[in-house]
Parts: sequence; structure tokens; C-alpha cells
Amino acid sequence: MSASGGNKAVVAALSANLVIAFLKFLAFALTRSSSMLAEAIHSVADSGNQVLLLVGGKRAARQASPEHPFGYGRERYIYAFIVSIVLFSVGGLFALYEAYSKWQDPHPIEGQWWWVPLAVLVGAILAEGFSFRTAMRESNRTRGKKSWIDFVRTAKAPELPVVLLEDFGALLGLLFALFGVSLTLVTGNGVWDAAGTAMIGLLLVAIAAVLAVETKSLLLGESATASDVRRIEEAITADGTRIIHLKTLHLGPEELLVAAKISVDKCETGEHIAEAIDGAESRIREAVPIARLIYLEPDVYVQPQPQQAAGDPSGPAGR
Repeated sequence: MSASGGNKAVVAALSANLVIAFLKFLAFALTRSSSMLAEAIHSVADSGNQVLLLVGGKRAARQASPEHPFGYGRERYIYAFIVSIVLFSVGGLFALYEAYSKWQDPHPIEGQWWWVPLAVLVGAILAEGFSFRTAMRESNRTRGKKSWIDFVRTAKAPELPVVLLEDFGALLGLLFALFGVSLTLVTGNGVWDAAGTAMIGLLLVAIAAVLAVETKSLLLGESATASDVRRIEEAITADGTRIIHLKTLHLGPEELLVAAKISVDKCETGEHIAEAIDGAESRIREAVPIARLIYLEPDVYVQPQPQQAAGDPSGPAGR
């Protein structure tokens, strides 16, 4: 997944959220609706998160240094994890606190500006729908036949899954706010406004938890996708070379580390071994372009004994 596609979705979401946040704060100032305040803070949190994603992408593009010889690709994961924390604390917990406060002292939405929250919410739904459509369109470029759930769980670039979940949560949150505001206007009971605010808070906490779990897995280090592993294996074995064991690790969304022990004949010269390794590396890079760092170790293949094969999950060992 290219970073440009993710950045396009992030910029679209940021532009929409800045405008929406201003309108929600205006609606809250005129009506004192807790749902509007929760939604305004939600939009501010989302805007901050999108800035974090852009900063993370820029910092991840730095060249490798002696202190960080494998580069800075994982900075995108770190900033995505910070996004989940911001969404949980600034968005979710604040909305739950505001819902509790409104529940303790419910008051209706009155005055000549009663219609403003409804107008703002309808406009925000249209703006968030545009942002969500942009994120879906960019995601479809790389999603393939995966379901949306599988795409979020397996994507190695964090920007699009984060924006997808944020926009989806924003749309649901707006519907919850519309529910609370509408029933408050109809019944004159501010408890419904508090209920809508609480629903928004619970939604944001749930989305933040999903983001944290998925990003934590990327921070710990994930292997290449099954399809990329298969292409790497086919590239190595194309000339008859046997793989003793193979390890892959994402150093970033578009940087893959490949380490493998491959079999060589006992009688082969150093020159022939070097040529075989160079050829395998070229085939791997052609098959999987994101394989930036490749380390191939030659060894003599030894058929493992049954006990060794059962106890060693990495497969056959070298001599």
C-alpha cells in the first residue's frame, strides 16, 4: 500500500473534520447540547489524529542512520498507536464524562437556535460521508478480495485503516448525536441528549481499543503476508535451491526484511555460492519489491530426525 494513497485519505478527513469541528462548537455555544460538545471534541481529536498520521509518515521517510540502521519505517506505527490513545482519552472518556454531567443535570434545548444542531449534524454527515468515501476508494486500490474486517486486521500501512475506522465511527457518532438531539427536542427532556452523548463515548472507546490492538501487533513486528511469503519461497527455489528456514519481518509498511538459510552443495566453491545468493536476492526483489533488506545464509542441508522435526517449528536445520 503506497503512502500517497493513505495521505490523500488523511488530508480529506482532516479538511472535513476542521470545518465540522467549528460548526459543532458553534452549535454547542448556541444550544448547550452535550451531544454537540461531545461531537465537537470528537472532531478535534480526529483532526489531531490526522495531523499525527501525517507527521508519522514524514518522519518515517528519513534515511537510515548508524543509530537506526534499519531505518525509521516503524514511526508510522508509533504515531498510529498514539492516535488510539488520543481517541480513547480526548474523545471517548471526555464524551462519557460529559454524558454523566448532563445526566446529573439534564436540560432541554430551547431558544430560537434549536434548529442549529440538526442542521449542523446533517451537514456533518454529508461531509463525513465524503471523507469516508475517499478512504474507501483509496483502500479498494489495495484491498483486493479481502473483507473490510480482514483489510483492517491485515493492512501493514496504518493510515487507511485508521481513517476508515475514524470516519466510520464519526458517521455512527453523528447518528447517535442526531438521535439524542432529536428526542430532546421532541420530548423536552435533556436525558436523551445525555444518552446520545454516552453512546458516542462508548463508540469511541471501542474504536480506540480496536486500533490499539491492531497497531500493537504491528509495533511488535509482523511477518510478510502469506502471498508475499509464497512468492519469496518460489523466488528462492526457482533454481532448485532448498530452503532450510525462512523468516520475514516488516520494518515498516513498505519495508520488508527477509532472512533465510538456504542449502548449498558441499563441493560448491565460494564463487558459485556467492552467485547463487546474488541470483536469489535478485529474484526475491523482483517478486516482492518491498523486500529491501535480504540476508541469505548458505548451509548444507541435513534431513532432520523425527524428534528434531517435531520439536523445531522452524523446520529442517542446517549442519
